[in-house]
Amino acid sequence: MLGGMGLLSWTPRSHAAVISRTFYITEGFIDQIDGSSVYFRGFSSNSDTLDIPGEALIVQEGDTVEITLVNTLSSAHSFVIDGVVDSGSVPAGETRTVRFTVTTPGTYMYYDKLNAPHNRLLGLHGGLAVMPSGSSDELYPGSPTFVQQYFWIFHDIDPAWHDRLRRGLTPNTDYVPRYFTINGLGGRPPGAPGSGDPAQDAMHDPRTALHGHVGDRSLVRILNAGMCAQSVHTHGNHMEWLTQNGVIRPDVWKKDCIFLDGNMGALDVIYPFETPPDAWPPTDVGTYPMHLHSEMSQTAAGGYYMFGALTDIFFE
Repeated sequence: MLGGMGLLSWTPRSHAAVISRTFYITEGFIDQIDGSSVYFRGFSSNSDTLDIPGEALIVQEGDTVEITLVNTLSSAHSFVIDGVVDSGSVPAGETRTVRFTVTTPGTYMYYDKLNAPHNRLLGLHGGLAVMPSGSSDELYPGSPTFVQQYFWIFHDIDPAWHDRLRRGLTPNTDYVPRYFTINGLGGRPPGAPGSGDPAQDAMHDPRTALHGHVGDRSLVRILNAGMCAQSVHTHGNHMEWLTQNGVIRPDVWKKDCIFLDGNMGALDVIYPFETPPDAWPPTDVGTYPMHLHSEMSQTAAGGYYMFGALTDIFFE
């Protein structure tokens, strides 16, 4: 079963299946809040779109996944999930299909490994969720349970690097990210252009912002496609910390701030949607932020505060 990046839907099956998907490797420009237009490449759903990140794939342990790659660009690219599949180099203008069987439940990043890390940084990345066989509410057999699940894919963008790569050149300056996104979007503070528009505002994007009533425990599969290490911080509730970089933790800690490695770091956490313990007067409704604890990640273009990688958590 396939879902858009962010909120995932899933119904368990009693049998394995073959899941097929076509990704078009495309390129284009995306306008930023300061008026700049930045070059990207993506694993896209159509030849005339640019999807950053690529669509999420949610499958079940034992499924066979078939990915057809259509390289529309003038350079070679690849599709890799570390430890699972490597398409090898797909030359410019060519198409290749790869098949692989998923055997271990968990959260994975798919990405273009060629010219590493440049193609991944240009936008060629996405998420794969593998559910345990027959389960609808566990990350791995015996894990704490949840009722809904999301992807949060963080990214940081240096437009100078993107421009040199567009021209076929190697970046020759220090990496200085100026834009920070979650699931391809930045935040928009109230009153700003695009505020409240789910196509522009990560704080109101239903794939990204957490929505729930008390008891709607939410698994969040967190991936870092960028270079910068981050610290993920939630308000309202502490997170239940299940894994780090694909490794199941021996104990489930509750923390409100968890370190996320740069360069493909990964976390799995549950936001429990419990009555916020510090709210006064006590309440089961309200809105709380999620943001990163590196100050630059909350900005865009070096000064647009609250236009970075942040979202909201809605108790409804």
